[in-house]
Amino acid sequence: MATSTTGNVKDETSAEFDKASDLSDSDDEEESDSEEEEVEEEEDAECDETQVPKPKTITCDDMVTRLSCHPSDKILAAAMMDGTVKLFSYSTETPNEEIMSLSAHQKACRGVAFSEDGKTLYTISRDKSLRVFDVTTGHTSQQFLKAHSSPLYCLLVADENLIATADDDGQFKVWDLRKKHAIMEVKENEDYISDMAIDKAKRIIVASSGDGTMSTFNIRRRKFVMQSENVQNEMMTITIVKDGKKIICGVSDGALNMYNWNEFGDLSDRFPGHPQSVDACVALTDSIVCTGSMDGMIRAVSILPNRFLGVVGDHDDFPIESLAVTPDKNVLISCSHDQKIKFWNVSHLLKKEVDPQAKAEPKNKFRHFNAKGKHENFFAGLT
Repeated sequence: MATSTTGNVKDETSAEFDKASDLSDSDDEEESDSEEEEVEEEEDAECDETQVPKPKTITCDDMVTRLSCHPSDKILAAAMMDGTVKLFSYSTETPNEEIMSLSAHQKACRGVAFSEDGKTLYTISRDKSLRVFDVTTGHTSQQFLKAHSSPLYCLLVADENLIATADDDGQFKVWDLRKKHAIMEVKENEDYISDMAIDKAKRIIVASSGDGTMSTFNIRRRKFVMQSENVQNEMMTITIVKDGKKIICGVSDGALNMYNWNEFGDLSDRFPGHPQSVDACVALTDSIVCTGSMDGMIRAVSILPNRFLGVVGDHDDFPIESLAVTPDKNVLISCSHDQKIKFWNVSHLLKKEVDPQAKAEPKNKFRHFNAKGKHENFFAGLT
């Protein structure tokens, strides 16, 4: 928020203005001081917002690869490198607690996701299996031990019956749990499919790939739609914003590539600036995403206008593996190679609006929201 002051208004044709100039200067100085105090108060309030209570950091015995938040309860599922899946309760009032540990897989668990009603948990692994668990009992309700011929890489819950999986070799499958087998199989990508997102109608899945392309699948018609042009860099993560009109892909060169919905073949925009690969990205609002980078930082980024808003948090120099947002969007959760699960208050970002006419502040990509004295330029461009 820029501070503005009113200078002397002096009409050379008017003697009265000449005589009153000293008084005008005094009044303007008082007005400027008042405005500066207001800005300082707003900045202090902004810092205070990021310091509201949040759950404590969870330190695990092994590296955490993926996170998923329960859709209604304060429960977090964490996929582990050793193949287990741990469920934690989290709270600002009481200590976080491990409430369940599932011996899910023989090799690294690479994906975990709750069903829409929170009663079921889905997991995938490097051991090529897909498993389905009852959240209440921890018992396996279904399993597909050889779901793919290659290690599985990512997982997406389409609805209460359909689950999409993808693997290291670029194969994409959709499973109907009622029929207990895959109802769609497509192999169009030449390298691993890194991430997937689905539209609100639960009809179209877009997938980012290590081969440098984005693929589109119509799971209702069970057909491959198209593949984007190759950007010559690995596509690491994908999310949908702007009321379903924009697709954001995090890329290994540190950029965010953007596509218009229904124009899946060509880039519509590109926002570079992350120092290293963008490995995780989640939508916080319809215009703000949080990105996790290989440099260990979690950043808030405005989409159209494209702006770095600031650093939400970090895991020192350890690469960010996964990000998840609580159902109320007030807390962002992250994991990294440091074997820690951290919680970040992001409620102050839910109300942010970015002025497209204001000058961008590139240095915001390194400025922490909760570091006092580092917000002096952050508020330029925000209303």
